[in-house]
Amino acid sequence: MNNLRVTAEEALQWGESLDKLLAHRYGLIAFKGFLRTEFSNENIEFWQACEGYRRTKSNSKLSSKAKKIFEEFIATNALREVNLDSHTRDVTARNILSPTRSTFDLAQKRIFGLMEKDSYPRFLRSDLYLDLTSPKQLNGVV
Repeated sequence: MNNLRVTAEEALQWGESLDKLLAHRYGLIAFKGFLRTEFSNENIEFWQACEGYRRTKSNSKLSSKAKKIFEEFIATNALREVNLDSHTRDVTARNILSPTRSTFDLAQKRIFGLMEKDSYPRFLRSDLYLDLTSPKQLNGVV
């Protein structure tokens, strides 16, 4: 993981917000790797699936993509089920019936919030992140 082309200054910016971390190509890779070690990478994969879904150009593809995301991440006993409250799960299930680009907005927001409050602070305390932002890295000594 340390072969990422990221400066310590860039990595330090990831500590400002989860948004900044996810917006950076290598930040996203590092966070995904960290979540894998915690066995919670379904959260970031769901978040990414929602981002891709929102960028779907063809309205005709929305329905099939929405069903696939729902079955993979939201349906009860889904293979990579994310942790959503019943209200959010119900709202999303209703949205699937006539999908729009905002079908998963509530669920995605909830999962982002879970990552922000739970996984993200642990990532910032992880050896991976601390190594990337260490004074050695900041001085260019590796």
